[in-house]
Amino acid sequence: MTGVATPGSTGADSVPTGNTFDKYGSTNPVVRRLMAGFHRTLDQLWDRAAPRSVLDVGCGEGVLTHEWAQRLGDRRIVGIDLDDDALRAEWDKRRRDNLEYRCVEATALPFADGEFDLATAIEVLEHVPDPEATVAEMARVADRHLLVSVPREPLWRGLNMARGAYLRDLGNTPGHVNHWSKRSFVELLSRHGDVVEARSPFPWTMLLVRL
Repeated sequence: MTGVATPGSTGADSVPTGNTFDKYGSTNPVVRRLMAGFHRTLDQLWDRAAPRSVLDVGCGEGVLTHEWAQRLGDRRIVGIDLDDDALRAEWDKRRRDNLEYRCVEATALPFADGEFDLATAIEVLEHVPDPEATVAEMARVADRHLLVSVPREPLWRGLNMARGAYLRDLGNTPGHVNHWSKRSFVELLSRHGDVVEARSPFPWTMLLVRL
């Protein structure tokens, strides 16, 4: 996910960088089960997209970006996020010859039209101030597909409330400034291409969009 300060920061004037909660490395059995479903669905949509090159928008610590770089072999992948020394330290742990990290603002991407086969934003768009502009830029620089995911609302906040989390904010996770139901998220992405897969790994919405 994108941001400006330190991983997990949630200041009033900043977008969080990295993961507020380390869902990828959690040992909690419930979290691990949910993430297994998330990864399974993500892998299925990735396989359907069969990308030849990838731009990963809001790559955070680069966990998925590095995993995808391994799957791509020698084909190009670029992960972008906002400038953050702590993120740079994480990127240094996850290097490959075909993988490049850049500090870039997602609404003004320094790439040519159609430069990448696939553009991804995994658990990112709920954080960005201008999701419409971000998706438009992703669609501009991608040639074939977008692959995106967000928390499914109001389910996400309801689950937080049920476990007693973020009660003062009615269950809203820190840094989440945009909220979509599955239907409204499909409507947003449909303005930029054909939604060929709309999946619901609990409690997320995940879409594959053909441009």
